[in-house]
Amino acid sequence: MPRRRVHHLAAATAAATTSLTTVLAVLGAAPPAHATGRLHVVLPGESIQRAVDSALPGDTVQLLPGTYLGSVRITTSGLTLRGAGPSSVITPGDAALGTAGDPACAAAGHGLCIFGTDQNPLRGITIEALAVTGFRKNGMTASSTDGMAVRATYVHDNGQQGISQERSTRAVIVGNESTGNGQSGIFLANVVDSKGNGAVDTGGTVVSGNRLTGNRIGVAVRRLRNLSVEQNDIQGNCGGVFVVGDETVPRAGSLSVTRNRVIANNQYCVPYAGLSHMQGTGILLTGADDVSVTQNEVRDNVGDSPMSGGIVFFHSLVGVANTRNTVGGNHASGNSPADLVDNEGDSSNSFTLNHCSVSEPAGRC
Repeated sequence: MPRRRVHHLAAATAAATTSLTTVLAVLGAAPPAHATGRLHVVLPGESIQRAVDSALPGDTVQLLPGTYLGSVRITTSGLTLRGAGPSSVITPGDAALGTAGDPACAAAGHGLCIFGTDQNPLRGITIEALAVTGFRKNGMTASSTDGMAVRATYVHDNGQQGISQERSTRAVIVGNESTGNGQSGIFLANVVDSKGNGAVDTGGTVVSGNRLTGNRIGVAVRRLRNLSVEQNDIQGNCGGVFVVGDETVPRAGSLSVTRNRVIANNQYCVPYAGLSHMQGTGILLTGADDVSVTQNEVRDNVGDSPMSGGIVFFHSLVGVANTRNTVGGNHASGNSPADLVDNEGDSSNSFTLNHCSVSEPAGRC
């Protein structure tokens, strides 16, 4: 997908503070009083991986403005990797020139790799105020983390996911911009390549205040429970928000999708992974249980796919119905074929106080 202009990020003030901290560090001044651990300053052309490898829990690796070549693997809990805003750019290097960064992460095609284990999850990782672009697979990919925070990053034009997390708990993904990625802007899942033992309880992961544009899907949640997707700006993707479950138990769901702006997600995406082409989908639930979809602005999502529409209940590919879901207080307009689409008709789902014009079947507005 084409590259896009860097938008003004909501966290510009935080980035400015970060820059000030960096300048003070370079000049030898004391860091802010609330800082803990050591500060490792990395200049363009230097190795981020070398600084990360030498860091201890509680340390911060600070990137100055500039371009940094190569993938980075984080294996230390309590580490902060911070840039000076979108001008601190991590992009692929060249193994032949010795700039590929971490060999395993680079070979997998990712920009940042943050991998713990089920027995020893990485705790308290923070990634903030930097850009990640141009990687063959994911811009950021994390697995088995607890309490990971991703803030004020610009993740764009990567081949698959922008920001991806598997089997992780209590994440905070706030104030980022993820655009032009080949799959999802933000992708949260149990395990991508196997079904495992049903949906994982995230312990309250929050996805909030992000701008997600030009991806296949803005936010995809797969086989997870107990999280919120709230107050995000989701426009110009093929689909806005997808909550996906299957036949495993516990079911995907017990989560909230609330107060998001899901507008004109009308890019055309070709058929993929057994699904029809995708275009014009606002918020879609498939195989989901006990999901609350409330107070969203969902408009102008238009397409001719079986998944098209404003808020859509889509029959699961493995035959699992959407059950006990609540759709209430949403403003849905200008979506086609309808503002609310419920072709399953399960009586356990409720539709209340939605402001919309057309529903399938009639009577949902």
